[in-house]
Amino acid sequence: MQLRKFLEDQGFYRIPLKKLATGHYLFSAKINTVLGDFILDTGASASCVGFRDSAHFLLISEESIIKAAGAGAINMETMLSRKNKFSIHNWEIRNMDFVLFDLSHVNEALLQVNEGPVHGIIGADFLKEHRAVIDYGRNCFYIK
Repeated sequence: MQLRKFLEDQGFYRIPLKKLATGHYLFSAKINTVLGDFILDTGASASCVGFRDSAHFLLISEESIIKAAGAGAINMETMLSRKNKFSIHNWEIRNMDFVLFDLSHVNEALLQVNEGPVHGIIGADFLKEHRAVIDYGRNCFYIK
């Protein structure tokens, strides 16, 4: 039996991914009904959105004691936005939290290889909660 049929029969939703020149995988989704581009990152512990895009997605943020680190940057200031609507095509949840921080280093790295900027990163918190299965061979992932 094919993986796709097996997972879809189990109620999983399939999301296509675009492989970038950096090796990252990109997909489009909406936060609070506003469309954006996101990197799928199993190494990111929390899903995040760039500070610059918080107004774009109508995010209400609060102070955070979390310090962000990753991709060569450490000890970055963050904020937190709770209980947002997150949708990918016809799949939707209404209680997603995002860490807000400066994504300029990520977008600069993408620019270096002629890729467009991203609005955020969807990390392991989301992937674990929604039982994600990533099919690298077919450039897609499944969530439930």
